[in-house]
Amino acid sequence: MEKYLLVDFGSTYTKITCVDLKNCEILATSKEITTINEGIMVGYKRAMEKIKLSLEDTNFKRILACSSAAGGLKMISIGLGKNLTVEAAKRSALGAGARILGSYSYELTDENLDEIEDSDCDIILLSGGTNGGNINNIIYNAEKLADRKIKTPIIVAGNESSKEKIEEIFQEKNIEYYITENVMPKVNVLNANPAREKIRSIFMDKIVDAKGIDKIRSEIDGVLMPTPAAVLKGAELLSKGTNNEPGIGDLIIIDIGGATTDIHSVGRGSVKDQNIIFEGLQEPLEKRTVEGDLGMRYSALSLYEAVGEEKIRYYFKDEGNIFKFCKDRSENIRMIPRSEIEFSFDSAMAKVATEVSIKRHCGKLRKEYSYNRYIYYQSGKDLRDVKNIIGTGGVVAHSKNPKDILQALEKNKEDEFLLTPQNPEYFVDGEYILSAMGLLGMERPDESIKIMKKYLKKLEL
Repeated sequence: MEKYLLVDFGSTYTKITCVDLKNCEILATSKEITTINEGIMVGYKRAMEKIKLSLEDTNFKRILACSSAAGGLKMISIGLGKNLTVEAAKRSALGAGARILGSYSYELTDENLDEIEDSDCDIILLSGGTNGGNINNIIYNAEKLADRKIKTPIIVAGNESSKEKIEEIFQEKNIEYYITENVMPKVNVLNANPAREKIRSIFMDKIVDAKGIDKIRSEIDGVLMPTPAAVLKGAELLSKGTNNEPGIGDLIIIDIGGATTDIHSVGRGSVKDQNIIFEGLQEPLEKRTVEGDLGMRYSALSLYEAVGEEKIRYYFKDEGNIFKFCKDRSENIRMIPRSEIEFSFDSAMAKVATEVSIKRHCGKLRKEYSYNRYIYYQSGKDLRDVKNIIGTGGVVAHSKNPKDILQALEKNKEDEFLLTPQNPEYFVDGEYILSAMGLLGMERPDESIKIMKKYLKKLEL
């Protein structure tokens, strides 16, 4: 039997999945609270004790891990135009599994620099200008960061004509920096992968140790990536497949957590009508968005403020003080629903998170009247034809009716200008395997896809 152990050091729970690659089976799973204050080894060892009780043989060929512990990978993006290079940098960072603490455009002010210095970010992504275009902005910002003697690693992913000057500036002030390809080499063209790979490399080499995971290095074979990047990798594999194992086609993953709702989509989402004109930044094939104001616990009050009481009341049919319910959850982040009304309110929050996060993730149309006819413009991805919706996160996995939660995305069909899924099928990740399968897919992609197909449960009527 060839066994892999896959570990996710999550911000709340450390989750372990053991798989048999020969039979493509999940042999055991466990989870324990991630104990940052006591040391990350504590939660890991407690979870491992549960695995050992389930298995006679704990000989593992490989032990691989991902992590979002201690706040996960935190980044700041800096660019030229807010809707172009800054947005390109943000998408690159999000696709690498980062949480964006702040984004800055044009020339950095002293106030901006104070905020960057005071932030707890792990990496700064410095971009700006297309190749052959503006170099003044990115050089100016590099000088400002160097003058502050910023200690945070800086990835330079802007106009490649600025490379030599920026290297000179950073070397003079002993700034830790890394040069990679421009995230936007041409106007509206996104080139995210080189920056993503550089982010992942820094995460593996430096940030993992800074978050205390170095204490566990002797017991595992490697921390390969941030947890959100592992989920996106799993999504990519399941969608596209390999030469030996076919994928299932375009998909969307809805991951509803305590602090955020993350949406991962895999699909081109290109313009489908010759009468529609695309505008704005090119969309990546694999896209991740993070909604920090749509969460079940940490962000419960933010959800209330973002969507309003009326939106929550639409899904919550019971009597009760909605503001108080949200406040109680934000103050008790480990609350587990016990009563029928608590389950009902959690479900209502999850439906709101689903509807709103999908609305923000997908593209939209706008129309203008010109020369006796309407012209339509598309921004973002057209995901109307996506057939596979996969729900994950505790509220979905433990729901008595997860399809009811996920179907809230169909409320967006009432708006003819939103490009959200129209007639999808629904699946649930009841075993929390998506991040584990992304990890496994880095070394054994065929088996990863087979396991996902086997364990993702299709939701019937």
